[in-house]
Amino acid sequence: MGCICNDCWGDMSPRPCYPSMSKNPKGTSPEARHVNGSEAKALFSVVGITCSACAGSIEKAVKRLPGIRETAVEVLNNSVHVLYYPSLVTEEKICETIEDAGFEAKLIKEETINGKLRQVCRISINGMTCTSCSSTVESALQAVHGVQRAQVALATEEAEVHYDPKVVSYNQLLEIVENTGFEAKLISLGDDISKIELKVDGIKTEQSIRAITKSLEALPGVQDIETFPELNKISVSYKQAVIGPRTFIEVIESSGSAHFKAMIYPEGGRDIHRKEEVKQYYKYFLWSLFFAIPVFLTSMVLMYIPGIKKALDVRIVNKLTVGQILRWELSTPVQFIIGRRFYIGSYKALRNGSANMDVLIALGTNAAYFYSVYIVLRSAISRDFKGTDFFETSSMLITFILLGKYLEVLAKGKTSDAIAKLMNLAPETATLLSLDEDGNVVNEQEIDSRLIQKNDVIKIIPGAKVACDGFVVWGQSHVNESMITGEARPVGKNKGDAVIGGTVNDNGVLHIKATRVGSESALSQIVRLVESAQMAKAPVQKFADCISKYFVPTVIILSFSTWLAWFLSGKFHSYPHSWIPSSIDSFELALQFGISVMVIACPCALGLATPTAVMVGTGVGASQGILIKGGQALESAHKVNCIVFDKTGTLTVGKPVVVNTKIFNNMLRHEFYELVAATEVNSEHPLAKAIVEYAKKFREGEDNPSWPEAQNFASITGQGLKAVVRGKEIIVGNESLMLDSNIAIPVEAEATLAEAEALAQTGIVIAIDREVAGVVAISDPLKPGAKEVVSILKSMGVKSIMVTGDNWGTANSIAKETEIETVIAKAKPEHKAEKVKDLQAEGYVVAMVGDGINDSPALVAADVGMAIGAGTDIAIEAADIVLMKSNLEDVITAIDLSRKTFSRIRLNYIWALGYNVLGIPVAAGALFPSTRFRLPPWIAGAAMAASSVSVVCCSLLLKNYKRPKKLDVLEIHEVRIEQ
Repeated sequence: MGCICNDCWGDMSPRPCYPSMSKNPKGTSPEARHVNGSEAKALFSVVGITCSACAGSIEKAVKRLPGIRETAVEVLNNSVHVLYYPSLVTEEKICETIEDAGFEAKLIKEETINGKLRQVCRISINGMTCTSCSSTVESALQAVHGVQRAQVALATEEAEVHYDPKVVSYNQLLEIVENTGFEAKLISLGDDISKIELKVDGIKTEQSIRAITKSLEALPGVQDIETFPELNKISVSYKQAVIGPRTFIEVIESSGSAHFKAMIYPEGGRDIHRKEEVKQYYKYFLWSLFFAIPVFLTSMVLMYIPGIKKALDVRIVNKLTVGQILRWELSTPVQFIIGRRFYIGSYKALRNGSANMDVLIALGTNAAYFYSVYIVLRSAISRDFKGTDFFETSSMLITFILLGKYLEVLAKGKTSDAIAKLMNLAPETATLLSLDEDGNVVNEQEIDSRLIQKNDVIKIIPGAKVACDGFVVWGQSHVNESMITGEARPVGKNKGDAVIGGTVNDNGVLHIKATRVGSESALSQIVRLVESAQMAKAPVQKFADCISKYFVPTVIILSFSTWLAWFLSGKFHSYPHSWIPSSIDSFELALQFGISVMVIACPCALGLATPTAVMVGTGVGASQGILIKGGQALESAHKVNCIVFDKTGTLTVGKPVVVNTKIFNNMLRHEFYELVAATEVNSEHPLAKAIVEYAKKFREGEDNPSWPEAQNFASITGQGLKAVVRGKEIIVGNESLMLDSNIAIPVEAEATLAEAEALAQTGIVIAIDREVAGVVAISDPLKPGAKEVVSILKSMGVKSIMVTGDNWGTANSIAKETEIETVIAKAKPEHKAEKVKDLQAEGYVVAMVGDGINDSPALVAADVGMAIGAGTDIAIEAADIVLMKSNLEDVITAIDLSRKTFSRIRLNYIWALGYNVLGIPVAAGALFPSTRFRLPPWIAGAAMAASSVSVVCCSLLLKNYKRPKKLDVLEIHEVRIEQ
């Protein structure tokens, strides 16, 4: 989970414990926090960070300062986030400390991008029906001064807007959306700002509201307050790092002399809105059906029953009959009350200079309805006029369209099941513990899990879900983390170990301290990643967006041209009179053809073809531990024909162990490792951790031994480390580092290195006071199934290449085991990225699979970056696809899923385009001259509704995706590491 949690606050990230530094730095104990007052957050831009070792150096140096609460280094962004107590340390002192560690640092007052402030908000938008609607909203937002980027997703009915808060506010953005004719509601405002809605009982006057608002505004961290007196609702935006919702409830209930009762407002999220929308369409459909069936029966069926026909043909005035009046009365509510939404949608679209599906429906039904009204009025005032009304056309058309929309919304709701399942992982309640000064439990209280705040201590009983991210402060147990990480075996948890919210406690009682709650939690970040993936448009979506701009105007022109062509043909007797049905004349025949063309055309099917498939595909991926970051990643992944694998932690297990040590001077082994470990403890590299872990064997009885302090520490990317320990200059690294440092490598050391390389081991050279003192051989076994994965990829037409910073001997040995033909060894991070670019220049679509920050440049350079989720310090922003498990076979699953998803998108487009290309000519009467077949408008409307539903259902079939059968028979051997 390091990939998800890398850039978060708290103790979740699997970082090394620096023995030379207290786990609770001076000034950050609970007692000190009370004395020192509120915390502050600072962001520093740092030049010179090249790898995780640099990050470790900065983190260690800053954490040694008094008053430092948390430090997080973002290698990719060259930035350092610090949470500190201003009463104990200043920003200038932190900046000076970073510079003393060997880097250039500059304080950034606020987060900026290209010199501009950035804020991100997500907005829920109700009322969009097709790509024309989403394009209108997106264009309106993009046109606002201060908006840097806006994305609107039709399938999720949400917008994500990046904007400058000093130029435009989120309230103005909501207003812009509403001005385009849609309902807008703020979902979230940035990663560090949360929003919660509270229901307050006991509010009777405006004075009560003012008192509550004033009390909340006085709290630190509160950003914005909105009140809704008619609903007894208060909405609070706040910084979750500073304050939490439980405090709000306590303050509200203690406000003034009145007795207020506050609770979290019943959720009205996307799922609730979707259910309400389904109910609404179902209700409209039933009412429409109630009126439309009698209209249809009186015009199409009952006219052939003699007794009833006679009653319906009774004349009231002149040629006006009972049947016509009855049909008029029944179809009017359908047209103007039930069909009101189409008029509103048309008005909003036309007001914004665009045309959508509502315009086509409104024009088609109005043409049929008002022509029928004309027939009725003409029949009432004329004694010899004879005409046929089309009331059944307008009423049945609206009924079938509402049925289609009901089925479409029902199906679209199922496309986001993956997010709903992830959200349901979080428990509804939690047991909050109150502790005395000695840490003893004095009280237990069951609370809503959404009320958990940072530093709360929560009790987790056996079988219960972990309520939030945190670390164990008491107890021991095993926790099933398979729903988050995909790790099948329960993971042992003891005091100090990190736990993830949403996982299940197996067999013991745990007390955990909350470190990340709300939107900061790992589960929330996974949900947000999946939501962002479903928001992002695939490049192929541009095709549908381009067509939608011209679709409706083109259809209107075709419809009018169809009517005019048939009308003129009838007027000038261009076709035999026998072609005209006995119940209508040539004008009415032409009108029916024109209306059929207008209502059969369906822009919705085109608009839903890509986003619904992407939603289902990313959801299926998430359920299998593969987080795909949107349509762009899916589209690129299905074209991949070359994969570049990193070695350590990707092809190999990533948990190297020391297997051999050769010392060339008279130094004792424990003295040798004392100096080496003191240098390596400052690094997060897997090889460094292996050496430190091995050195602990010489410190029996100490869980976290304190190593001598390393001075003048320096990390040389891709080569090794340098430091001064106990007055001795220590250099640890590969041969090239020794040569660059002008240190001669003796023959016996070269022989030891050659022997290690032949056994696929990595040889580390240690120099003390500029003389080679020893060589440490480290082995990192191959991952289970690595050879089979490479073989399966080859059968899929994908070339495999291995790139590593390790020596040629080790690299060739691993390549031989996996049968990878192309190998690049001794590659620095920038060289990996260059190799990727070289392959792209040769015409390959390249995927890079890596497990750490050193792979980030190559992950960014590749067409598709795949980050192994079990690796250390993965910067999630660098990867397009995150593999939550460390299984290599997920690489195959990711590529196969992307191919299946894209084949489904193609199928959707073939259906949507084919439907319109074939349907419009048939509706226009192309088959009528030869077969006398014509498509009545209400059947054309039903076909239009069915096309949207069929596209969504076609995408939903992806939910049945099964990973390739070749992987089911993949033989996985157990890996045993002898130490």
